[in-house]
Amino acid sequence: MSGADPTRPGFATLAQPGPARPERWLAAGGALLRRAFDLAPRRTLLDAVAGPLAATGMRGGVVHLAGGSFSPFAYVMPALSADPRFAAYYSETHRPKGETRLERASATFGERDGAPFLHVHGTWIEPDGRRRAGHLLPLEVVIADAVRAEAWGTAAAAWRVLPDAETNFPLFTPVACGDAPSACLLLKIQPNEEIHGAIEAACRAHRLAAARVRGIGSIVRPTFADGRVIPTDASEVLIRDGTVRDGVARLDIAVVDVAGGIHEGVLHRGANAACITFELCLTAE
Repeated sequence: MSGADPTRPGFATLAQPGPARPERWLAAGGALLRRAFDLAPRRTLLDAVAGPLAATGMRGGVVHLAGGSFSPFAYVMPALSADPRFAAYYSETHRPKGETRLERASATFGERDGAPFLHVHGTWIEPDGRRRAGHLLPLEVVIADAVRAEAWGTAAAAWRVLPDAETNFPLFTPVACGDAPSACLLLKIQPNEEIHGAIEAACRAHRLAAARVRGIGSIVRPTFADGRVIPTDASEVLIRDGTVRDGVARLDIAVVDVAGGIHEGVLHRGANAACITFELCLTAE
């Protein structure tokens, strides 16, 4: 299912290198699967998450991670792009020495080249005591002390990494794998689309009167309900708490800017456009 191109009020956008996709949001869903488990130490983050979820039959979903620690640990932060093929990019890879303690993270669970894959944003405390945030590298991060995981997803739709001509990135895209009522909806939002509007439109189209919103993405110059505007074109976002009530979306996020600054709070509805993508899992309530 796709959404129509909405009118754009006065919020910040970022020009993309490729042609705009006609469908401004994409969604697929099915019956809800839910699983809670601890991540086994000495396994990579990808292996520790993918094994238990594959056993449930889940093809696409979101995973919340909390507590525990990692060693080794590797991540990147958002960065401006010096390459005209991309509107925004990633920093160099950071690999702090020692044990990194996780605060929280949110991961998109899906498939890349036929194998399980994760896209993970989080906040954590590094061995030097500093709090940082960004994009974890799931093939390099190893569980040191058990991390608690809670997942919501479906077997009737998959997150699948596919080329996105608009951004020139391979991105998780929802793909229908069956036919079932959408108690769990996988939603991808295209660049420069106002995220609240896209979420609300998807809920109307899929008859979700009330929903919990979970997931990750990036925002152009995040604008908070208290008036703060973060002057960064590239960012990494995780949703701390998200809901749709009476057709209105509310998103409480953590976002890291290109300088490594972490900003948290409720977003201003109608004033925040996706930078590269948003990958969301909406569950009926």
